[in-house]
Amino acid sequence: MTIDESKLNDLLCKMVGDMGAAAVAPLVILGDKLGLYKALAANGPLSTEELADHTGTTERYVREWCAAQAGSGYITHSNSR
Repeated sequence: MTIDESKLNDLLCKMVGDMGAAAVAPLVILGDKLGLYKALAANGPLSTEELADHTGTTERYVREWCAAQAGSGYITHSNSR
């Protein structure tokens, strides 16, 4: 049996993408429910401390949420603040 490497690569890419989406989806829902996206949209770039203050959440958890969102490409971050 010959394996079509192109089809195998396509399948692996789809599987990795689906797994990533499954891991990120709960964080997207959480960000929506906690108002994190709305706060960013209304106020522009915020530090994690400022975002936590605007949403009444804990900075430590907001920092972790932001790191995951930035890693997934949903938000960007800057170390200049």
